[in-house]
Amino acid sequence: MGANASALEKEIGSEQFPVNEHYFGLVNFGNTCYCNSVLQALYFCRPFREKILAYRSQPRRKENLLTCLADLFHSIANQKRKVGVIPPKKFITRLRKENELFDNYMQQDAHEFLNYLLNTIADLLQEERKQEKTNGRLANGTLDSQNNNSNATPAPTWVHEIFQGTLTNETRCLTCETISSKDEDFLDLSVDVEQNTSITHCLRGFSNTETLCSEYKYYCEECRSKQEAHKRMRV
Repeated sequence: MGANASALEKEIGSEQFPVNEHYFGLVNFGNTCYCNSVLQALYFCRPFREKILAYRSQPRRKENLLTCLADLFHSIANQKRKVGVIPPKKFITRLRKENELFDNYMQQDAHEFLNYLLNTIADLLQEERKQEKTNGRLANGTLDSQNNNSNATPAPTWVHEIFQGTLTNETRCLTCETISSKDEDFLDLSVDVEQNTSITHCLRGFSNTETLCSEYKYYCEECRSKQEAHKRMRV
């Protein structure tokens, strides 16, 4: 393992560590465990980590939450040791500057922070892409109102490519058998987690069929009245 190996590395043994992986804890800066747990999960989401590290290798930009995250991931990925501790101080400081919800020393919701972080990164990437296109048109002398449509739907980013899915809300009337469905995009799913369970089991539970009856009957457009129905969510 070499002279830089920690006591923990020597105790565990080098064969237990995959090549090019690093396992570093993040220092808690006053109830920031909600943030640290999300950062750990995202770091070990390899497609996300690779995109973040690739982003850092590009020309330096004005500091924001994405550049701070890229610096943190780069610091972990380039440690000589396999295990250790890193203080994510720069990232936490930036987070508290950008969102007053997190500018305190209180416990926060990890799920809420995850949504905020992913949406912020996606917004930053879309804004950078928009700025690059504008700069390119200015350089070519082709900027006009038609090409500079601010109302156009932003193109998906690699955040969407990695995390986004489509959720189908499906309802079947038990009287006329008509099925109505509605699709919506999502970046995360909230599932019930039981002890000693698997992701597959959680997703199956999420998609279980629910019977709408009694005061919860479904209003069927075909029957033009409230009817019993089966409802389920499909991913």
